Amino acid sequence: MSFASLGLSAPILEAVAKQGYDTPSPIQAQAIPAVIEGKDVMAAAQTGTGKTAGFTLPVLERLSKGQRVKPNQVRALILTPTRELAAQVAESVALYGKNLPLSSAVVFGGVKINPQMMRLRKGADVLVATPGRLLDLYNQNVVKFSQLEVLVLDEADRMLDMGFIRDIRKILAVLPKQRQNLLFSATFSDEIRQLAKGLVNNPVEISVSPRNATAPTVKQWICPVDKNKKPNLLTKLLKENNWGQVLVFTKTKHGANRLATHLESRGIKSAAIHGNKSQGARTKALANFKSGDIQVLVATDIAARGLDIDQLPQVVNFELPHVAEDYVHRIGRTGRAGCEGQAVSLVCADEFKDLAAIERLIKQVLPRELVDGFQPVNKLPESRLDTRPIKPNKPKKPKVDHRDGQRSGENAKGHKPQGKNRRHTGSQNKPAGQSGDGAKPAQRRSRPQTNG
Repeated sequence: MSFASLGLSAPILEAVAKQGYDTPSPIQAQAIPAVIEGKDVMAAAQTGTGKTAGFTLPVLERLSKGQRVKPNQVRALILTPTRELAAQVAESVALYGKNLPLSSAVVFGGVKINPQMMRLRKGADVLVATPGRLLDLYNQNVVKFSQLEVLVLDEADRMLDMGFIRDIRKILAVLPKQRQNLLFSATFSDEIRQLAKGLVNNPVEISVSPRNATAPTVKQWICPVDKNKKPNLLTKLLKENNWGQVLVFTKTKHGANRLATHLESRGIKSAAIHGNKSQGARTKALANFKSGDIQVLVATDIAARGLDIDQLPQVVNFELPHVAEDYVHRIGRTGRAGCEGQAVSLVCADEFKDLAAIERLIKQVLPRELVDGFQPVNKLPESRLDTRPIKPNKPKKPKVDHRDGQRSGENAKGHKPQGKNRRHTGSQNKPAGQSGDGAKPAQRRSRPQTNG
C-alpha cells in the first residue's frame, strides 16, 4: 500500500516523499481515508505509530479543497495537552502543507499574548493550541470559529489526566455543531468513551495496538543497583557502551538538574528539560540533542510528553515512574518504525513495588543484568509475575485547572502563585514551520512516525 492509494493529492504526496516516507503505518492506512471522506474518527494507538500524520495529512487534504479562511477565523482546530506536543504537531502541519495555499499557527501560554493576537488577525486554516491559551484568546475575541470545519483532540487521555476536561467542555460549547470530529488517544478508557459521547457522531473506531503494549523491537532490561550508586552506574554504562543519543527519565525536576550536572562533570554533554526551564532553554536543549551536540537529555515525564525524536536508540529510566503506564510511554520513544531500541531501568530496592506494577502491566518479568562493581548491598527482591486482572483506577479530580501542560499550583517558572486567581501558563516554542532544531535531514524511513 502507498500513500497515493489513500486519496491524498499530489502536493501532499510530494511533501510526504520529501520527508523520506513511502508506506503508511496501520493507523494511517485506516484513518486517512475515513477522515478524507468526512467521517468522525476515534483512534487508539500507542506512541510511535504515526498517529499525528494520521490526522494531519487528511485534514490538510480536506482544507485544500475549501474556501479561504477569513480574518480571526480558524478552519481546523487541533487541541493538544502540552506545549511541546503543540509545537511538534504544528511543525508537522507546516511540513506536510508547505505545497498548499494554507496557513497555520500554534498558540500556547507562558509568553506574551500580543504576538499571537497579531498573528490570528489574518486567520489560520489550521490552528494548533493548548486549551488554556486558546480560551484566553477566545475570551479576548481574537479567535472565532464560525468557519470551523474540523476539530482534533490529540492525546485526549492525557488531557483528561491533566485536568483539562472543563476547558475542553468550554471550547466545545462555542464551536459550530456541524463539524468533523477526530479523537486520538492511547486508550479507549471509560472516561474517554464518556467524553466521546458528546463529541463524535457515529465514529469510525480504529485500534491498532493492544493497551499498554510495548514494542517487540525494544530490548528491555533492568540493572539492580543501590540508589546512591545510580549516577556513577549511568556514567559507566554511557561510556562503556558508547551510547550516542540517550533520553534519561527522572521523577523530579531537581533530580533532572542534579543528574545533568553530574554527567557534565564527568565529561558527558547533557541537558535537562522540565517545567522550571524557560521555553527557550528547552527548545535549545532539544535542538542540540537532535543534532548530536548533546549526548544525554534528562527529562521529566511531563516535559518529555510529545517529544518527537526519530530513531532514538536508547531510553534509560534513572528512576521508575510511580504510574506503571508512564513506563510504557517512556520506552515507547525508542524502537519506532520497526527500528531496534533499548530501554534499561536502574532499579533500587525501594522501587520494587513500582517494578512489580510495571511487570504486571506489561505481562512480563524484565531480565536483570548486574554490572561489576555495582552489585547492590540492599538486594532487589526477585520478581514474581502477578497475573490478576488490573482494575482501572478512577481519575483523581485536580485541585486546580492545569493550563498548557503544567501541574497544579505552578506558574510558568515553577513557583507557587501568590494570588488566588493567578493563571498557570506554559511557554512558547517557535511558530509552525520554524523547527530550528538543527536536526540532520531525515534518512529514508518506511512511514511517518511524527509524534505519535
